[in-house]
Amino acid sequence: MKLRLFPLSAPAGAHVYPGLELLAAAVLMLRSDERVSYVNPAAENLFELSRPKFLGHTPREIFGECAALEGAIAKAVTSGASYTEQEIELGVAGKGRLHLTCTVSPIETPDAALLIEFRHIDQQLKVAREERLQQQQQANRDLIRSLAHEIKNPLGGIRGAAQLLEGELDRPHLSEYTQVIIGEADRLQSLVNRLLAPNRLPTYRRTNIHEILVRVRSVVQAEFSAIRFVSDFDISIPEFEADPEQLTQVALNIVRNAAQALAGVPDPQIRLETRVARGVTLAKKRHRLALALSVEDNGPGVPEAIRERIFYPLVSGRDGGSGLGLTIAQTFVAQHGGTIEWTSVPGRTVFTILLPLEMTRGSA
Repeated sequence: MKLRLFPLSAPAGAHVYPGLELLAAAVLMLRSDERVSYVNPAAENLFELSRPKFLGHTPREIFGECAALEGAIAKAVTSGASYTEQEIELGVAGKGRLHLTCTVSPIETPDAALLIEFRHIDQQLKVAREERLQQQQQANRDLIRSLAHEIKNPLGGIRGAAQLLEGELDRPHLSEYTQVIIGEADRLQSLVNRLLAPNRLPTYRRTNIHEILVRVRSVVQAEFSAIRFVSDFDISIPEFEADPEQLTQVALNIVRNAAQALAGVPDPQIRLETRVARGVTLAKKRHRLALALSVEDNGPGVPEAIRERIFYPLVSGRDGGSGLGLTIAQTFVAQHGGTIEWTSVPGRTVFTILLPLEMTRGSA
């Protein structure tokens, strides 16, 4: 089945496809004679060639001989259906070779018969890894929530029994043991409540991200007075529809994690930065504008042993940590259609929250 694309006419007579202009994937469109009739900005960036260098040329003239690409084009034309070549090596003269996946699809437009989509293999692997992690994390969250529900009711019974027992004791000094039982039951109850808390869906209203960050900074600064905070805010970022309580919890969890990681570090510092990100794909949806909120610290970095499991419930790099802060943060961000990315080396760890800057959004 052929795809149908509807172009807009540009003043110069060429056709423009607004949807393809925003894609992160590199796209070429070929006429029936296999000469390029359209190239999107991502393709210009990927191959480091300007649009005039593509238009009117065949793939062989642009990239040189590439049997895998030519074979993919031939198979798509012959079958009348999309064909994907999982790994090809491609490049232009004088520039580095690229390892790419390539999908060729027959299309119906006024000036093109084929659409070719190129993606970096490492980008494909990243997308696949993110999807796999999301599935595994969701399974872990479901398991933890089931266990939390099973634990919650017996805890109430244990606490109540300890209180009754305390009232029957004839030796007052023994009450310290019942107080231990009550205290531990309360601690476990608090843990269970935190495990169950992310189930609430966002309640959207107009939100100012900088007001949230100033409040979070004040709270953490009061707790960790030795840490120096540096703020670099883009004040042009508008208010957007979000759940301010959930975003406050997200920011607080990540900033507090950073602060706790700075124990014993000389000149501990946390940097808070906001920027507008353009043309971002989040949860497989393309957004023209997104908020990029970064929390950077100069601590020792994320321990190697937990790097692949950093967002899993009950995984912590700190003795005594509950391992729930990042799990809850990721859940709330995902409910907003966003994502959390991170990089870490000794001396520099950065967590970046990406959220769509939607001006209107239905209440959940």
